[in-house]
Amino acid sequence: MTNETVNRIPLDDLLVFHRLARSLTESFDLDAILRTILEHMERFIDAELWTLLMLDRGTDELYYALAAGGEEAALRDLRVKVGEGVAGWVAQHGETLIVPEALDDPRLHTPHSARLRKVRSVIALPLRARKGTHGVIEILNPRAGQLTDYTIAFLHILADHAAIAIENAHDVARIQQLTITDDTTGLFNVRHLYDILGRELERGMVSGHPTSLAFIDLDQFKMVNDVHGHLIGSELLARAGQRLQDLSRKQDFCFRYGGDEFVIMMPSTSAYAAMEQATTLHRALQSTRFRMKTGLDLTVSASVGLSTAPQDATTLHAIIGAADTRMYAVKSNGRGHVRGI
Repeated sequence: MTNETVNRIPLDDLLVFHRLARSLTESFDLDAILRTILEHMERFIDAELWTLLMLDRGTDELYYALAAGGEEAALRDLRVKVGEGVAGWVAQHGETLIVPEALDDPRLHTPHSARLRKVRSVIALPLRARKGTHGVIEILNPRAGQLTDYTIAFLHILADHAAIAIENAHDVARIQQLTITDDTTGLFNVRHLYDILGRELERGMVSGHPTSLAFIDLDQFKMVNDVHGHLIGSELLARAGQRLQDLSRKQDFCFRYGGDEFVIMMPSTSAYAAMEQATTLHRALQSTRFRMKTGLDLTVSASVGLSTAPQDATTLHAIIGAADTRMYAVKSNGRGHVRGI
């Protein structure tokens, strides 16, 4: 922004900048931040459609996180490849792109453009901060006369503030995830188990729905470390944990309890249903062959104890203790089985 532009900023617009910066720094909730960005765009510039696309780094595609102007439903499932169309070009180059109405730019014509109203002109800005481009703001068919230096300068300020807020939200989310995640397996840790299970037991007391728990201990796992070394042991532990996650139902939660012990929490699951699910999971786990990075093939055996609230216990430590006791009963009677009531 030039000094001339700064000197011409009315007080009302400076207040808008102030409110924008304050709104974006008051929250680390990504959805709230994105909605704040869209709201300020709608207030400042008159256009037919405003969209905010976020970058999915796993697929190198942009997805429509938010849209205003009546097109949200049409855009919800669309994906834009980086480099494709206006938004893809902006994400790839990290530069603002302005296509006036008089210019027939081939980037306006993409495979998904048929799902939108006719695009005659566009302003697209990258949401770029220290760690790269996080997304793109698109303003489609802005009202004639709005493509001024002043408008573009304001949009750049909005995009810069927004990118910093988005990056901060991502950093906070990563930190929060680290506090509830086990380093070795990537599963939830015991701290998160206590939090989730405590809340689920409270909910069950009100709703009357049962909650079941499977306490899983890998049999004679110390031998893996003794025979093959701790690197192989850690890799097998991680692979077994991921296998438990894959075998669990979508509504269930999988935790590493500690050492070679795991817990699976099954909300709204009776003792009978938990026995069926745990038996199926246990059978599949024990029949899995794990190929290590060294080429070594290994299998695991496990002993499983089950408990169900409220019939076995109603408090957090008591319900875990009941499942743990039954798991040790399996250990004392030959290992490699599932025990419920």
